[in-house]
Amino acid sequence: MKKLMLGNEAVARGLLEAGCRVVSSYPGTPSTEITEYAAKYDEIYCEWAPNEKVATEVAFGAALSGTRSACCMKHVGLNVAADPLFTISYTGTNAGFVICVADDPGMHSSQNEQDSRHYARASKTPMLEPSDASEAKEYAKLAFELSERYDTPVLLRMCTRIAHSQCSVELCEPKQAEPREYVKNPQKYIMAPANAIKRHPVVEERQQRLTDLANSTEINKVYKGESRKLGIITSGTCYQYAREVFGDEAYILKIGMAYPLPTTLIEDFSKEVERVVVIEELDPFIEEHCKAMGIKVEGKSLFPIVGEFSQSMVREVLKGEAAGFISSRDEIPGRPPVMCAGCPHRGLFYVLGKKKITTLADIGCYTLGFAPPLNAIDSVICMGASVSGLHGFNKGAGKADKTVAVIGDSTFMHSGMTGLANIAYNGTNSTVIIVDNSITGMTGHQHNPTTGYNIKGEPAGKIDLEALCHALGINRVRVVDPYDLKAVDTAITEELAADEPSVIISRRPCALLKYVKHEKPLVVDEDKCRSCKACMKIGCPAISMKGGKAKIDETLCVGCGVCKQLCHFSAIGGDK
Repeated sequence: MKKLMLGNEAVARGLLEAGCRVVSSYPGTPSTEITEYAAKYDEIYCEWAPNEKVATEVAFGAALSGTRSACCMKHVGLNVAADPLFTISYTGTNAGFVICVADDPGMHSSQNEQDSRHYARASKTPMLEPSDASEAKEYAKLAFELSERYDTPVLLRMCTRIAHSQCSVELCEPKQAEPREYVKNPQKYIMAPANAIKRHPVVEERQQRLTDLANSTEINKVYKGESRKLGIITSGTCYQYAREVFGDEAYILKIGMAYPLPTTLIEDFSKEVERVVVIEELDPFIEEHCKAMGIKVEGKSLFPIVGEFSQSMVREVLKGEAAGFISSRDEIPGRPPVMCAGCPHRGLFYVLGKKKITTLADIGCYTLGFAPPLNAIDSVICMGASVSGLHGFNKGAGKADKTVAVIGDSTFMHSGMTGLANIAYNGTNSTVIIVDNSITGMTGHQHNPTTGYNIKGEPAGKIDLEALCHALGINRVRVVDPYDLKAVDTAITEELAADEPSVIISRRPCALLKYVKHEKPLVVDEDKCRSCKACMKIGCPAISMKGGKAKIDETLCVGCGVCKQLCHFSAIGGDK
């Protein structure tokens, strides 16, 4: 039976068909749906872990016990998981262990464009890279086979276009993978220096065997075209672009095993054609490998090292032809992301901006507080960096009366706790604001350890943020409602003036949660409106100026009342 599937959905199906029984992940676009789809299969235990490092270690533990397992994350999540990854490459695994990582060329929802293939090379871990949803399912299954055959974790590299595009996928019967017996083996699994030094040669020998596999595996395949004038080496999404532009005209070497690369296959391919061009998004990973082999290739001299590619780009660069279809790229107005109407973060950032507070923020919906008209954020680096950075900023500046950190509840659980412990331990009068919207918002409303529910929406352990902050050494912890601007202003003023570390928890559920009950939409009394535009300073998408007067869109307004607190003329009310 065939089914139209997203790439991420197909990966989840591949996990099922391979007999995977444990999946631990942290949500991150474009990888999130892999775990969400896997959670729909009763055969697979799925969970949201506090962060990617924990997820990797959980999945490794399951594999060590003899159960096929996987963890899923976006590319920056692999940074967090790098610590266990590099060592698990040395220890190897018992049952199959697959790490699904999704890169984001074009930075549709990310803070950088890093190329995860470098992690495969640096950790000496094999990596597979599908070029459509059908391959995504099959490669997920193959990854488990390779993991067990070569005693190694295996990386499965997705990207935004493969993760979120669809194609027809052949469904197969799920495999009943027999659990492997766990056998105590300290020399293999305890990476003390004396043992680790003996494992390194094992890894190098495995590398050679994997390179031999890369030269013979069917997922690295040569498509012989009608002309030998051009040979293209490519992988992933770029393979689809190359095939669409050239069809059967050119020779194409499709790389399905992104690491280790097939040295002999590449060398033989280059001898068959007159000109070799590498088409790859982001870094010149394949290109540099070819050049190191002494092969003359072109790549980044033709194609950019930043952003996504397209069929149009490939056609224009290699054929010198226009795309052949009308592009609407320049005709569509920009639609930058904004905080939703009623977003609980809006009132907080309005106050921070009004008070001219230096704000180190973090990764999440609240990152949008940087945008006009709020303009309330000074720095965003990575998960947890706001809290640690605040401590360093205040130590460097020598004072802590005009700077705060803002971090979400899920992000605080991910990597903010250690930064707060550092503040308490090493002592700055730093004020950390935890914006608790009762969900992991930016990635699509996933639960986290503070919500009290697991990935299936079932009751689960719930961490008390106030008690946790106290346990980390913070004595001053207070909760405010971000819809109450006066209360927020007072809290910030008092905590910044305190002579010890403090935490403000700005607590109000995300306005988009289904269980949240909204107030009636507010309306503007045009006779009272003085066109001062004070209500526009919060950047709410429900408010606009029409005919010189403020206007509230009743289909968007949730009646939060923040704009009402800004109107000095009582022009905003609740009755038409």
